[in-house]
Amino acid sequence: MTETIQHVLAIAKREWRSYFDSPVAYVFIIIFLMLAGFFTFSVSRFYEAGQATLSGFFTWHPWLYMILVPAVAMRLWAEERRSGTIELLFTVSVTPIQALLGKFIAAWLFLALALALTFPLVITAVYLGAPDLGVVFSGYFGSMLLAGAYLSVGMFTSALTRNQVISFILAVVIGLFLILAGFPPVTDLLARWAPVWLVDGVAAFSFMSHYETLQRGIIDLRDLAYFASVMAFMLLATQAVLKSKVGR
Repeated sequence: MTETIQHVLAIAKREWRSYFDSPVAYVFIIIFLMLAGFFTFSVSRFYEAGQATLSGFFTWHPWLYMILVPAVAMRLWAEERRSGTIELLFTVSVTPIQALLGKFIAAWLFLALALALTFPLVITAVYLGAPDLGVVFSGYFGSMLLAGAYLSVGMFTSALTRNQVISFILAVVIGLFLILAGFPPVTDLLARWAPVWLVDGVAAFSFMSHYETLQRGIIDLRDLAYFASVMAFMLLATQAVLKSKVGR
């Protein structure tokens, strides 16, 4: 058990350093912060709303993550396969699940860092009024779970192909489906001809309904179980793909 944890942490440290050994990390963080600020202040009209709330900030996260998180995840396995280092990685007593968890932890922490750097928005809201900090915390918590779910999808598509562009496109398509399945215009369209149970069933697979509950400040175990299940399922699927590629 101790050896497994050591291997996972070693892979996580390796991946974490790789982000900052190139301009990729800095470019991603700058783009994320710029887009988050643009959508919050310009599109959602933060100042014009007259309320000290970050709802406009959190509302856009599913759409931002749909593009930005696959950009982070696409290299995780595709690059290893393209360069041939995946075989070398698995010949040093590291199992696919250990490498998988190490890469996932490093990438998720990197996304957490980018999200944490939006703290000036919270300070601004507190300065202008008295926002419900419980709702703010729940929104950040939900955003982290959402990012983890997108990341697990991106890791799966990255393991499927050596081509990072193909991995990116596949992850965006899957992410788009998981958003639109619960998007109000789509569910309203389905409700015109489909029974209620079918509409509710389709919406239950969507990120939106579960994320929006957390965004409103309600931490429901069903929503936590949903995101945990998505991440677990996609990581297990990724492990199966890796095993088929390296024969372990």
